[in-house]
Amino acid sequence: MDVATSEVAGARSWATRREGKQRRMALVSPWMNGKFLPQKKIVEALETLLVPGDRVIIESVQKQADFLSRSLAKVNPKKIHDLKAVIWAIARPDHMEIFELGIASEVDFSFAGPQSLRLAQMLDDGQIKVNSINTYVELSARMFVDLIPNAVLVCADMADREGNLYTGANTEDTPSMVEAAAFRDGIVIVQVNQIVDKLPRIDIPGGWIDVIVEGDRPYAKEPIQTRDPKDIKELQILTAMMVIRGVYERHQVTSLNHGVGFDTAAIELLLPTYGGKLGLKGKICRNWILNPQPTLIPAIESGWVESIHSFGNEDGMEKYVAARPDIYFTGADGSLRSNRVFAQLAGHYAVDLFAGSTLQIDAQGNSSTVTKGRIAGFGGAPNLGSDARGRRHPSAAWLSLITSDDAIVRGQKLCVQVVETFKAGGVPLFVETLDAVQVGKDAKLPIAPVMIYGEDVTHVATEEGIAYLYKADGIEERRAAVAAVAGVTKVGLKSTAKQVKALREKGVVAYPEDLGVRRTDANRSLLSARSMKDLVTWSGGLYEPPARFRSW
Repeated sequence: MDVATSEVAGARSWATRREGKQRRMALVSPWMNGKFLPQKKIVEALETLLVPGDRVIIESVQKQADFLSRSLAKVNPKKIHDLKAVIWAIARPDHMEIFELGIASEVDFSFAGPQSLRLAQMLDDGQIKVNSINTYVELSARMFVDLIPNAVLVCADMADREGNLYTGANTEDTPSMVEAAAFRDGIVIVQVNQIVDKLPRIDIPGGWIDVIVEGDRPYAKEPIQTRDPKDIKELQILTAMMVIRGVYERHQVTSLNHGVGFDTAAIELLLPTYGGKLGLKGKICRNWILNPQPTLIPAIESGWVESIHSFGNEDGMEKYVAARPDIYFTGADGSLRSNRVFAQLAGHYAVDLFAGSTLQIDAQGNSSTVTKGRIAGFGGAPNLGSDARGRRHPSAAWLSLITSDDAIVRGQKLCVQVVETFKAGGVPLFVETLDAVQVGKDAKLPIAPVMIYGEDVTHVATEEGIAYLYKADGIEERRAAVAAVAGVTKVGLKSTAKQVKALREKGVVAYPEDLGVRRTDANRSLLSARSMKDLVTWSGGLYEPPARFRSW
């Protein structure tokens, strides 16, 4: 290297991000006591620590950094504007307010169920730019590649005087978000419920944290996978019976993940009763990737379940989880250790089956929760419901989907869409073309926001029967199989008796009688618990449902 080259190399700073962070932190240091910021200074601190155009991650799925998001919505838009937001779940009104006020202008997100209608309207009005609709684990990965944050706003249960954090049962996404910022010179801002002298355990070291502020109230939590058994209908019970018999038993499914919904809750509540009558205990549904949702309590207490690793906690399940360390992943302090990234990876690579629901399925089996006027996003379903091409370990279920006798073949993860042919209000679930196609065009997205591609869907189960799509020979037979279980929707009405007969004989479609399931047996008396109070009883009083689920 010559002298001139050396001088040029020496003139360049290789620590611009670090230097920028140091300058920002120096501006708020007069207000701070070590890592701790007074609550009343949070808005002013955000106006000082952030600059226009920053990429900011806001924690929000089950636990939500709501004090920080509410505070961000109060900053002066003349000072802080055009932020690039990354939000796993757009769940709160203040998440939308930052775009309405111009504080943020664009977003990468995964789920927007509670704000799906408002998001769709704001997109139409040009108040927000959606860069991409991601899966949860996709956002987690992109934080370390092209969505590296300038700041993260996260939450934790407690901090000690040195700034170490205890995240308790609701660890979820906090460690990955903090790491993405802390080791790339982003600013880590944490709201905590409590500041204590000693933590039950240290989940995140204080050296990774920059600013800690005590929230004005405990951070918000949403029990997103809790379902009340009283709302499970007999059609859902019938479908659940068919799934247990025609999928779980047939394919010897031992490891699995269930999506959010009453359809899968019905399956869980039928395991001790219907599954028990079939003699399937110990043979299916042993190892789960699932939140500690209460509808699995009867199966746990009946000895069906060996292990559960969780994406997050379910409010009210803390005492039950602490009392069942043989089942859940818990710390020595007794609290759950949840981790969305690990659970998503396990759900993608390690389990045999994903069973979930959706808002629309087209004639080829593609599905989406993005519909006209509603952009709900996907959550983790696209990862959990897609076949992991990198998987190499075999299992009976994975191998059971091999349909070729070639020398080089691979198995496939089961992806089961469990749905009713019509949604509330008589809206058909099966459609010729997904609304997502037009929504994607209107939003100027480069691809249609499909949740699970038909090529990954191996089974579609409705109250009519089960379509074994992995057995279909070509696209036309696949469409015929979907139509055979689509009921009296426009898609289903294209099915003919002759086609259905041939598909049933070939085993591509099975109706209840083909599976040995009696329709008259599908009633609520078959559920192992028919109310939240029943679940409390099953738990020995350990489960404490949130107030909105209490009717006694």
